[in-house]
Formats: sequence, structure tokens, C-alpha cells
Amino acid sequence: MPTTTGHTTAIRASDVIGMDLYDTSGEKIGKVEDVVLDKTTNRTMFAVVSIGGAVTTSDNCYPMPWSLLEYAEAKRGYVVPYTKDQLAKGPSESMSALTKNDGAGPRDAAYGHYKIARDW
Repeated sequence: MPTTTGHTTAIRASDVIGMDLYDTSGEKIGKVEDVVLDKTTNRTMFAVVSIGGAVTTSDNCYPMPWSLLEYAEAKRGYVVPYTKDQLAKGPSESMSALTKNDGAGPRDAAYGHYKIARDW
């Protein structure tokens, strides 16, 4: 079933991971490193993005509510309504810390920072 923008509602995580991330002006600002899932509720907790060309082995992983990423067919990547500088001011953790304590801390921090209504 397509979304309001015409995209399918079903997507494989392997198709998302590694996709480029753009701001609304079209500038490449990073990429999608991973997607964190909540197995008990069958929901996507958040996307994990990196900024610039950083490798996500240290404290440079940024959790973002999945709903903020809009797939752009022409870019073959995701567009977010933030600049690289705005993302850099968001919550960040190491990749391993994102799932400690069931990922609730990073999820709550991301939803709070980006002012996204919580649905859990």
C-alpha cells in the first residue's frame, strides 16, 4: 500500500542502511547507518544517522525519529528538514550505547529534541 507521497509502506532495512541523507536544499549531510527496532512492539524505534563522512564507531551516531526521513526518488536517498549543523546539535551516542537499556534513552532524547509526538 503506498504512503501519501506514493512510496510503499513496506521497506527492507537493508535497503535503508547506507542511504545518503540530504537537507531540504539538496546538500548531502550524512547517511543512514542503521535502524533500531523494538521487537516487543513491532515498531521502528529510530533511524541512526551519521553526519558528514564520519564512521560510526565513536560518539557520532544520531538517533532520529523514523518519521522525519522522507525518501526522495530523484536523490535515491532520504531528506530531513534539518541542516548538518542542526543535526549536530541533536542527541548523539556511540553505536553500542544506542541499544543499551532497550534503547529508551536515545529514543526519548530524539523524540524530545525533534519535538515529535510519541506514539508509545
